[in-house]
Amino acid sequence: MSSDSFATERLICRPFRIEDAEDMLEYWASDPDIQLEYGEPVYTDIQQVRVLLNDYISGIKSKYRWAVVEKASGRNIGQIAFCKVWEDCRTAEIEYCIGKRFWGNGYAGEVLSALIRYAFENTDFERLEAYHRAENTKSGRVLEKSVMHKTDTVQRFVREGKAPSGEVCYCIEKHEYNFK
Repeated sequence: MSSDSFATERLICRPFRIEDAEDMLEYWASDPDIQLEYGEPVYTDIQQVRVLLNDYISGIKSKYRWAVVEKASGRNIGQIAFCKVWEDCRTAEIEYCIGKRFWGNGYAGEVLSALIRYAFENTDFERLEAYHRAENTKSGRVLEKSVMHKTDTVQRFVREGKAPSGEVCYCIEKHEYNFK
């Protein structure tokens, strides 16, 4: 596995490939319940997904974004990314999504744990953050079960000069992480 990829027992997280387009459209990018939860548009055809993939593969969104691939099937079932990066304070904000057909398997928690470990072992980030909208209880359960803990705010809101309003914020700092 290349240095820009990481894996768990059941999942591979790797850079996106153009071949991911059909799985993305089928399993998650066309689903409003998934896309709208983390502020992304809903993609309705393969050409739209290919344009998005072009950004994921070669554009600004490529550095810290991984396809989540189920080992057993080889299908791209979602993604995980650092959607915001603040180099000046070595902080990254995590976003993730898993297709509905794959919910209930613990994949989101598994991939989140793997990304946290990967980040602290392979990058200069000192702090990782995430948040969910209070009504998004599924994402909330993933964060509650993770090694992250609740915090008053995250860099996104600090930089925007706003307090979280309906969002529940989480973080973990490298010095808090147990590298066992």
